[in-house]
Amino acid sequence: MSLLSLPRSLFSHSLSSPSHAITSRRNRCFSCSLSVSKTSNATSLAILWFKQDLRLDDHPGLLQASKFPALLPLYVFDHRILSRYNDEKLELVLYALEDLRKSLKKQGSNLMIKFGNAENVIKELVLEVKAADVFAEMEVEYHLREIMDVVEETLVRMASFDRNPGIVLWQTPFYDIKNLKVLPASYDEFEKLQLTVTPPLLPPRLPSAEMELDWGLLPTLDNLKKFVNESPSKWNESWALLKEMSNETISQKQLSKSGKVSLNNSNFKHTKRKRLDKSVFVTQKQNVVGGGTNSVLNALAAYLRYLEGTARDDWQEVHEKLRTAEIRDGASFFALFGPALCLGIISRRRVYHESIKYEKERNAGFLSPFGYSTATVSASADTVCSMEWYWLLLLRSQLSDGGAYPIRIWRWNGYLIQYTVVGNRGPAVLLVHGFGAFLEHFRDNISSISNDGNRVWAVTVLGFGKSEKPNVVYTELMWAELVRDFIIEVVREPVHLMGNSIGGYFVALVAYFWPALAQSVVLINSAGDIIPAYTSPQFTKVRATSGATWLGARLLLFSLRLSLGSVVKSCYPNKTERVDDWLINEMLRASYDPGVLVVLESIFSFNLSLALNYLLEGFKGKVLIIQGMKDPITDSKSKVAMIKEHCPGVVIRELDAGHCPHDEKPEEVNSIICQWILTIESRVLSQACS
Repeated sequence: MSLLSLPRSLFSHSLSSPSHAITSRRNRCFSCSLSVSKTSNATSLAILWFKQDLRLDDHPGLLQASKFPALLPLYVFDHRILSRYNDEKLELVLYALEDLRKSLKKQGSNLMIKFGNAENVIKELVLEVKAADVFAEMEVEYHLREIMDVVEETLVRMASFDRNPGIVLWQTPFYDIKNLKVLPASYDEFEKLQLTVTPPLLPPRLPSAEMELDWGLLPTLDNLKKFVNESPSKWNESWALLKEMSNETISQKQLSKSGKVSLNNSNFKHTKRKRLDKSVFVTQKQNVVGGGTNSVLNALAAYLRYLEGTARDDWQEVHEKLRTAEIRDGASFFALFGPALCLGIISRRRVYHESIKYEKERNAGFLSPFGYSTATVSASADTVCSMEWYWLLLLRSQLSDGGAYPIRIWRWNGYLIQYTVVGNRGPAVLLVHGFGAFLEHFRDNISSISNDGNRVWAVTVLGFGKSEKPNVVYTELMWAELVRDFIIEVVREPVHLMGNSIGGYFVALVAYFWPALAQSVVLINSAGDIIPAYTSPQFTKVRATSGATWLGARLLLFSLRLSLGSVVKSCYPNKTERVDDWLINEMLRASYDPGVLVVLESIFSFNLSLALNYLLEGFKGKVLIIQGMKDPITDSKSKVAMIKEHCPGVVIRELDAGHCPHDEKPEEVNSIICQWILTIESRVLSQACS
């Protein structure tokens, strides 16, 4: 088994990197073996920094670090990391750390608990114990890589030893891939490689921790929440409330005020029940698997054996939760085990190994070429394989220097989301793409708008481009909540919201439900209808799936792959040359990603019944409509007429363009947008001064 250790140069940032001064160090490659660092000696010590790898099982970093004569396992409660966690995830962390410390103590070791910025904590420990190296898991999320950069820079600046300690990166290789830069960009090409999943590692024997140190105490949940909420990284209290306020809750309040019927949200009601003594549902909400690795493995065994039935109370509880979480075939696995996977309480390849082991038990030691024998095995194996693909794909995007924009990764509800940001001054602008597109669809808008004195974010929403395409029920309301959370967690200030096509509808939903997040709204050939005298919003997150949607998604995918070029060109009536090979190939690439069929099924269950004029009227802010009048999808002439009649105060700019004027005529659209932002910001400034 090889251990992947990479030079930190692979994690340098194109923007706002704190580590420009350590280029020479970043160019030094670490060893790619499990052997101890050649510079270590008989008295050297390693620090193992746990972050989102809260386990001893299948832990390559632990295996390498355990070869040192002494080992100091460390967990740092760093507010920059914890501020991204909700209360339930904080609770899961505490249970996992409690189990991790017990497991380490059984081996004569211990887990040090510290509070503060990781770089300060690690620096002090390195000086105190004279550590040779700090082992840390490779990360793909931008904010974690940024923290690791600061830690490394701090270590580089230390001059206490002949050889400064450094960070040794490790990962748990799901597949034996030597060079990520040659990873196929398309999943169908990746499947042709027929790579086998590498086997998981057993916990190694650890060196004792006979050191007179302050190992620290685990906090209570209340104390931890207080620590996180008081941190400078936490968004302000009013925004925290916005994040907790779903669109259903807001609509229920509005409907109750008007005396109208409430939404049907019976599927979202939570029934409290007494927790079993050996329950794997350890949090107060009791809806996700938690505890330590053995607890999660026990839950996985119950999940896989769902069809067998059981007399065990704890396994019956798993089966009951499975049925509740199975909102579509296979969706229950990530719903129950996703948080444990994201915190690293169990590894992806351990899940795969246990699933295949059980499958072989059912089939006399063989695997059928016709698929798995149970839906639970299929759900668990397919989910972790899909997660690994997107992790590799997005990690690969971090290693590439040839992109037009710096690619960053954000984790939302456990899923990896791709985004970019350009500019370091001026008003904040957020661009949201349409169905089937991705952030690069704004290829000629991002830099131009930024160069006019703005900071521009663009995000590839869940289910598109290189962002994950998990097995969930996709709705326009879910996508709106993603945009809301992106503003709160990543941008961290109100933005000028801009969206094309269905992305425009997402933007309108955000502005309506959470108006404090929007400085203004720009809709570019937005989806959504204008319905006169619309006053009674009735909608729900619940969407039924059927055999018809299953078949429809597959027929649609087959048709799109055959005719994608002509379909997209019809949306660019004046400049079909803008539909180049790059654009088509990127769309085709995404069409082969695991989970894409689930995304396409959403087309048949979209509910755009909240009228666009109703949403814009509820926003009460400034709105600009940019409408390509040759749109083949919408009757633009009729829509503009309806907007003029039923959306008072809205500014309309008609363009000689199709469905995607921002990409068909970027110079013209960029000029309109920049002038719009300047006008809005000038008004805001004048009001503030008056």
